[in-house]
Amino acid sequence: MLDTPEAVVEALRENHDRPHGMQRTVAAEELVEAAGQFEKPDVLVTALLELMTAYEFTGEYRKSPVVFGRLLKLWDESPEEFSEWEAHQIYWRFKWVATSLLDVPEVPLASIHGWIDEMRRRYEKAEHGMQPVAAMRYHVASHTGVGVADAYDLWVTRPRTELSDCEACETRHLASHQIDGGADTTALDTLRPVLDGAIGCAEEPQMSQALALAALLRTGRLDEARSQHLTGYRRVRGNTGMQAWVGRHLEFCVLSRNEGRGLEILAENRPLFEATGAPHAHLDFLTGVELLLARIVEDGHPDTVVAGPPGRNWTADELLAHVRAEADRLTAAFDARNGTSAVGERRRERLAQRPLLDAPLPLGLRTSVARPAAPAAAPVAVSAAVVEVPEDFVALVREARRMANSGHPGDTRLWNRIAERLADGSTVHDDRIGPEELLRAELAEQRAGELAMGDRDDEATVEMRRAAELYERIGMPWQALSARARGLAWTNQPAEEEDGGETGASVEAVRLDADALRDALDALLPEAEKLRSEAPFTGEPLGAAEAASGEDLEQERKLAYLAVFYSRTYAAYRELGRGGPEPSPAALARFETCVRALRAEAERLAVPHQVANARQFAADVAARHGDFAHAEAELRAALQDLEAAGRPWRAPRPRALLAQILLAQERQAEAVDLLHQALADAVRYDDVDFPVAPTYAMLGHAVSHLGDFAGAVRHLSEAATRYDQAGEAEEAADVRLQLVDVLMRTGQHADGVAVLESLVAEESAAALNERMVAQARLTLARGLRELEEYLPSAEEFVRLADATAGWEDDAPIQTMVAADTAIALALADRWDAAGTAYGRALAAHAKAPNPSLMAHMMCEFARLVMNEQGPEGLETALRHLAEADALADAVPAGTEDFVPWFERGTVHYRRARVLAQAERPEEALAAAEAAVLSHEQGGEDGETPRAEAVRVAALIEGNMLGRYKEAIARLTTAAARCRKAGLPEAAQILDALRQDYMSR
Repeated sequence: MLDTPEAVVEALRENHDRPHGMQRTVAAEELVEAAGQFEKPDVLVTALLELMTAYEFTGEYRKSPVVFGRLLKLWDESPEEFSEWEAHQIYWRFKWVATSLLDVPEVPLASIHGWIDEMRRRYEKAEHGMQPVAAMRYHVASHTGVGVADAYDLWVTRPRTELSDCEACETRHLASHQIDGGADTTALDTLRPVLDGAIGCAEEPQMSQALALAALLRTGRLDEARSQHLTGYRRVRGNTGMQAWVGRHLEFCVLSRNEGRGLEILAENRPLFEATGAPHAHLDFLTGVELLLARIVEDGHPDTVVAGPPGRNWTADELLAHVRAEADRLTAAFDARNGTSAVGERRRERLAQRPLLDAPLPLGLRTSVARPAAPAAAPVAVSAAVVEVPEDFVALVREARRMANSGHPGDTRLWNRIAERLADGSTVHDDRIGPEELLRAELAEQRAGELAMGDRDDEATVEMRRAAELYERIGMPWQALSARARGLAWTNQPAEEEDGGETGASVEAVRLDADALRDALDALLPEAEKLRSEAPFTGEPLGAAEAASGEDLEQERKLAYLAVFYSRTYAAYRELGRGGPEPSPAALARFETCVRALRAEAERLAVPHQVANARQFAADVAARHGDFAHAEAELRAALQDLEAAGRPWRAPRPRALLAQILLAQERQAEAVDLLHQALADAVRYDDVDFPVAPTYAMLGHAVSHLGDFAGAVRHLSEAATRYDQAGEAEEAADVRLQLVDVLMRTGQHADGVAVLESLVAEESAAALNERMVAQARLTLARGLRELEEYLPSAEEFVRLADATAGWEDDAPIQTMVAADTAIALALADRWDAAGTAYGRALAAHAKAPNPSLMAHMMCEFARLVMNEQGPEGLETALRHLAEADALADAVPAGTEDFVPWFERGTVHYRRARVLAQAERPEEALAAAEAAVLSHEQGGEDGETPRAEAVRVAALIEGNMLGRYKEAIARLTTAAARCRKAGLPEAAQILDALRQDYMSR
């Protein structure tokens, strides 16, 4: 019941603690009405100020001036009813009203100038400085484009006053002026204190982060741009009072070629389409939306389904037309009101922007809305190093064959183009390139290779058999032999299961399948030898223009002959991999025989790239068995073989494998160079099948160990994006967890939280196994706690507890999650739920004991109870600590992960702090000394917590008991002990307190 001033004040206090949004605003409106019933207006003043705050932070600029008008009238009639803070707010909020009026096009400029004149008059009467008035005049000038330079000079040359905008907001305004003048670098330097967190407010740094995004991209500071987007967007998403800055994040997505991320942001902010209370901010939002949609439509995807105003479904072109019409209307209204074209010109400049990067900036996020693919007719964007695709069909086929014969990976793109042209009817077969069956065989062979790369072995085998049949039909037995061998090598061989996994009969069937495959490949050897030794083929199936020399035909026979040896080796290699970490001796012997034969024949026939293949096989197997020296030697020799063969495009894979071996030996610097070179060569030679994602993941891992954390973030983000593109969700998630680990270890908790939020989103989580999602959710909950976002943290812990409740084989995890959940709920001030979780943690502990964790939970509850209730919570806090003591007493000696001196010392330390808060200094001092004694039992490991316990004891002794002499003696001894123990920072802290006491 809101029938007394006290009840309304209490309701105002509760509403003030709510986050800004519709619920808080509606409640504030109701409380203004309730406060109006009382004779004294003091409660109404408070209620109106709260309502004005609600309007300001939710972007209801049309309503805010009306509320301030009522406040100003009350101020003029009864200034004595205003507290000192409320009186200050009257002058402070003049600026809010001026900004609100400027944001509404229906308000004439004359009225805005009149309001600023009234602000100046009242400031002069109250003897306040004029800098805030000059700032308001500058904002009007900047908005209208009239007299900007003079207004800027009058503003920045005046000294700041207590009524000036907060330093962080004023810094943003200065930087915005510099960006408008094209001085990106200067603006970023200006923003640095805000972006680094040195200064801030309720609206900062999130506004400055959004403002800085385009400038960061334009100046090439891509790592920082990524970080500012990740951390800044979290603070503005879904906030109607921040819709202008959501528009800037949409703009960033276009400029950084992350249109998919932009569509996701659009979906997350759908209610902003109806947030029209701040028309200029709404126009900024719509401009960001228009820029994104125009980009998507221009790329050829007008029918892409997008999120627009609620109530209907939208395609990109439909929403673009709707947004453009609304933005045009608002722009025209502002320019008509202002009598200038400034608003329209700024909008046109933003819409004229083009992407600033050649490829999407990796953000590290799992984006649920994919960027629309380029239209089929559009040319594929590739590196400049990629060979051009000939338009002439005959030239196209000849170039594809030339590249295929040299093993160049760039042939893939050419064969794909050949297949496209034949499929769409844009070309017909030309006899100058030989029989049609030959081209069909080559295309089948190419398809088989792509299927095999995609682990679709059965389909690859079918295509390769088709190729072999076609080759045989046109009298090309050596090509048919090669195709048959490769097809057999790709034939699936089921892995033999461990005992109990398969019946004896099925294991025998697996063995027989493997035997049959080996026999089939071995049977090709005599045929290969026979073909190789025959006279050169004279049928000339390629036609006169394609007739090969005898030397070329001899080389083809060599390659076909060696293809059989290679296929046998590859099949034996795969058999080893299916044998687990300890393959059978027979399988290992089979592999060694095959690899020796491949190498010997390749050396005899002087085909160095096949020698390199043999070395790669041998190196991989050696590395698996821990023989890194042999593996490294073989790979370095393989790289030399490839150089001798004149096939540098084959080097990226052995180079990446060598880097992996060096990483296993902690030779990160050497590995980094190799990985960079491997990636560069894969791009240079257009090797579309090169494992780019795992290579970037290795590179990120390597550079993080070298201390290059920015590089690690960059490379791991790229790896995650590549895995997403390949549809490998779990691999992408695993890399993102590594990325988050790097971010968290380097203090970038907000960045890590943004990545994790994308990972546990419903659509993303559905593609992952439940344990990976649980790990991500646990890390997210802890990250949110680090950011002091306690309620979201608690919500994540609750979800995690629900997800793990049925894990009967993982009781220790349930204990850990229950304890963390209890602490999180207490931190979020959800005490009833926290008490329930506390009980669940104790019950879980009974099944899967974790005494250290339970003691930590009990100490945290004692601390939080005192913070919440003050001295009134002492009894409850001490009860929690008594439970921690009892738990420690019950732990058997030698229990793993339980260190008695540390746990007991921690409880004593917390008891000292609790008793000190309750102003019981003698008991507090005794508890602190008990903590000191406990930590002394830890030897060297106990010195740091011991020093902290001494510090608290000295604070109690000096500040609470006035025993400065005793406290100084205690600190002197402890500081000397810290220096002796090699703890200079701890000694410095103790010395500083000692000096403070000595000066008293």
